[in-house]
Amino acid sequence: MALGNHSTITEFLLLGLSVIPHVQALLFMLFLGIYLLTITGNLMLLLVIRADSHLHTPMYFFLSHLSFVDLCFSSVTVPKMLENLLSQRKTISVEGCLAQVFFVFVTAGTEACLLSVMAYDRYAAICQPLLYGQIMSKQLYMHFVWGSWGLGFLDALINILLAVNMVFCKAKIIHHYSCEMPSLLPLSCSDISRNLVALLCSTLLHGLGTFLLVFLSYIRIISTILNISSTSGRSKAFSTCSSHLTAVTLYYGSGLFRHLMPNSGSPMELIFSVQYTVLTPMLNPLIYSLKNKEMKSAAIPHRTVSARGKPPPQQPLPPLSPRQPLHIAPPVPEASCPRRCCCGRHRPNSHSTSNRQCL
Repeated sequence: MALGNHSTITEFLLLGLSVIPHVQALLFMLFLGIYLLTITGNLMLLLVIRADSHLHTPMYFFLSHLSFVDLCFSSVTVPKMLENLLSQRKTISVEGCLAQVFFVFVTAGTEACLLSVMAYDRYAAICQPLLYGQIMSKQLYMHFVWGSWGLGFLDALINILLAVNMVFCKAKIIHHYSCEMPSLLPLSCSDISRNLVALLCSTLLHGLGTFLLVFLSYIRIISTILNISSTSGRSKAFSTCSSHLTAVTLYYGSGLFRHLMPNSGSPMELIFSVQYTVLTPMLNPLIYSLKNKEMKSAAIPHRTVSARGKPPPQQPLPPLSPRQPLHIAPPVPEASCPRRCCCGRHRPNSHSTSNRQCL
């Protein structure tokens, strides 16, 4: 790792959210509960989507990848934060810090791309419902997903290759609970002009660029919904994209404010960072499951039948009692019937000695 011969810093000090011991203990319990909810919620979402064949659609395919990204995003920052809340020595190595920066770039960039792709999926479903199957083909949505991951890795690789050449010889204190590029650049005493250009391009591409795609998609969606004449139709159309719109607002609202604010370690900066790196991955499974009837019916097995309109299975008829055998009279042969009608059907013979009737 080329950190330069003048570099004397091998680790950074993460100040975290608080330095008061009692507050740190409370924060540890709080963020441990949030992390466990994040892991459980996103894993449940992945299992439900995989297990239910009715959810094997483009929208839920995107949602499964979003849940996996949220799992990774939360696991990149929260475990180290929990460790530092209990530790007296709140340090992280330079290599570990750069590795954390790399994975933050990957997960944050991929999530931004996935949210913009999901906005286009909602546009196709609401504005072009008859052509949705042709527009959102399997080949296209597979390219969308792997393209999102590819752009996230490419963006992270460019930024981290430029960051490994930085020389850190100034103060080693990071006023944050994790390593992010805006917090790392002020600590370098080498030329960071190329790093700033790369960070600006990343912000424009994965931040404002994807947000612009989401914004344009929802302009068309809202215009189409307002043109629907019936109130129930407008309500149903809006319900199909309300979950995604809520997730977009939470993620972009906090993420863009965090990266556009000057790096000062202010409480507001930490709040925005906690919002988009810790809280949003926890809230996404709740948003998509509580506001989605298909997800709720798939997650609760006993409600699946009624929710999809299928009739309940019929109960089998009770078996015959052994004390009541079924008697079937043997057919009457034609020879035993002495009288016939002109059409060939048997007439009743009441004078027969056997007292039988011919039908």
